Amino acid sequence: MVARLALAALFGSVIGLERERLLWAAGLRTHMLVCVGSCLIMIVSAFGFSDALGTKNVVLDPSRIAAQVVSGIGFLGAGTILLRGEVVKGLTTAASLWGVAAIGLAIGSGLYVPALATTALVVGILAGIKPFEERWRERMRAQTLRLTVRRGAMSIDTLHAVTGERASRVRQFTVRPAANPDLDEVSVIFVRLSRTSFEAIAQKLRETPDVFAVDTMES
Repeated sequence: MVARLALAALFGSVIGLERERLLWAAGLRTHMLVCVGSCLIMIVSAFGFSDALGTKNVVLDPSRIAAQVVSGIGFLGAGTILLRGEVVKGLTTAASLWGVAAIGLAIGSGLYVPALATTALVVGILAGIKPFEERWRERMRAQTLRLTVRRGAMSIDTLHAVTGERASRVRQFTVRPAANPDLDEVSVIFVRLSRTSFEAIAQKLRETPDVFAVDTMES
């Protein structure tokens, strides 16, 4: 039983280290504690009631104790989720806590190979897939062009002629009169557009005779 608890601490630390290096609130110690605690609960569930089982008029379901870990770990995961502006942070860390709780339960019940495989998979998901996720988010990020153009010179058709096949990436096109009565201020928001394509469109617009200024920004 002590060996199972030690193994749970080890497996929890492997996942906790990945979170620790990113400076998340739930890091090394938190993941170790969750994994060890879940392992102990599973051990209690499996062996703690052996003396009561078989007693006349006593009916027990020890598995119900372990089942409460699955729902009970939610309060700890909720503490790692933060809302910053319009962005939710900490969902992945909350999911990793839920994962190490499951690993602890598996070790406590003696399922060492599934626990080891799950640990490897969780670490692979957290560390290995992140670069691909960041690359995808970079493409999905909204990018904005702010133009100063001659009054009436810029329309959606003119913009489509410049952007070509990337015209479908335009999410919003807005034209407003500028302080100068001879000029318009145009705002164009693109989505699902690579940085290279975005810069190429901006350069094309800079070369357009009726465009006097082009500013780029990311949302």
